[in-house]
Amino acid sequence: MIAQSASVKTYIEHLKQNDLGKLYQFISQKKDGKDLVEVLENLGFLPDEFDVNVFLPFLKHQNDQVRFWAVKNMGKVATEDWLRKLYEVVQEDESSMVRREAVSSMGRLRSPRAITLLTRVLEDDDPKVVLQAIRGLLVFRNYPTVRKALKQISDHPNEMVQSVIRREFREAKSDKKPQAPHPVSPLFMRNTVVQGDVREVLKSVPDESIHLTFTSPPYYNARDYSIYESYNAYLDFLTEVFAQVYRVTKEGRFLIVNTSPIIIPRVSRAHASKRYPIPFDLHARLVGQGWEFIDDIVWLKPETSVKNRNAGFLQHRKPLGYKPNAVTEYLMVYRKESDRLIDWNMKQYDLEIIQDSKIKGEYETSNVWKIDPTYDRTHSAVFPLELCSRVIKFYSYIGDLVFDPFGGSGTFGRAAQKLERFFFLTEQEGKYIERMKQDLGGKGLLNGEEAKFLALEQFVVESQKEKK
Repeated sequence: MIAQSASVKTYIEHLKQNDLGKLYQFISQKKDGKDLVEVLENLGFLPDEFDVNVFLPFLKHQNDQVRFWAVKNMGKVATEDWLRKLYEVVQEDESSMVRREAVSSMGRLRSPRAITLLTRVLEDDDPKVVLQAIRGLLVFRNYPTVRKALKQISDHPNEMVQSVIRREFREAKSDKKPQAPHPVSPLFMRNTVVQGDVREVLKSVPDESIHLTFTSPPYYNARDYSIYESYNAYLDFLTEVFAQVYRVTKEGRFLIVNTSPIIIPRVSRAHASKRYPIPFDLHARLVGQGWEFIDDIVWLKPETSVKNRNAGFLQHRKPLGYKPNAVTEYLMVYRKESDRLIDWNMKQYDLEIIQDSKIKGEYETSNVWKIDPTYDRTHSAVFPLELCSRVIKFYSYIGDLVFDPFGGSGTFGRAAQKLERFFFLTEQEGKYIERMKQDLGGKGLLNGEEAKFLALEQFVVESQKEKK
């Protein structure tokens, strides 16, 4: 098949250079859809004198691939005179793929005569077709009529359309420059642990000061240290925290939340236990705040490390009673909404930092990370160091300020130390603070200073000094 395609392509190139008439005949004689697609797909660059009429019979072909390649090839040489025919394809063809390509061909003409027709396409029911029309119209973004037409669809029901329009006509407030260069973080927050309610601590954290947040929120009523009035109250608490995290996160940087569904044990044998899908319920709230969902990473633990839920089913094997062992947790990866692509974030760093921060050696290529859990007598749900290290290496640069709002025993801080990042941790429980003092104090931190352990009141004072 490869040899055959190469032979067809070579023959087409020969005809394009020597006899266009025979090329038209060669194309027109193809009746089988598969053969016709092969020819149309291999036409490549077409000379200006190529006769587009040869493609017209194929616009009604039953094979949508034939119609697609006919429209695509029309767009290579079509003039403004073909705008109406391409618009007819957009209106009449049943294939979204073909209709999008017809709009693309209209846009590639870069003709002001296409503006009226492309503006009409903005009313299409297919958001992919609308997006292609927007792309064609943006060539003429300085035309008042075009700007007006695009602004009129700013409340389009499709989120991708909204995003594109918002980027083109973003409000001036989103253009304001941050107080510090992108790689820079506040000195008073570097290698600092604050004891207190994270919601209160974050009130004294400047806007856009954090490069990366990675955390595992408290379990919902599954531990003595995390008791909430209701599940909604628990989600409201996390929503409040991550709204503040959004504010203090630098443009285009990441939030990674490690959660999993949990089970609240039944009150008695007469009642059922309750399972709560925390990552999925929290997700909608985060997206509503402006966090853009990027990836879901599955943390896979050995089955021997988790609670056995199979015992009953193993005995009776009755349908409806199956309960799999929960060996996974989710790392939900989000990026703070930005009009800029991730390349912009990368280019904010010096070449030396970029080179030194590159991932060395082998790395996990899939979204399933096999990491053994860690057990600790002080904290019942401690982060594995390897988990923290991977997140820090993949989602930050050397010298960045990384944050864990629920610091626990401080594993994230230890990983940051080893990887030459500054850490900022908050934690409310005194016993965990004492544990962190043992592990994080005076161990050759990146800025050459010892870690600072502050009460909330002290942190507020330091924040006020920074403002002055």
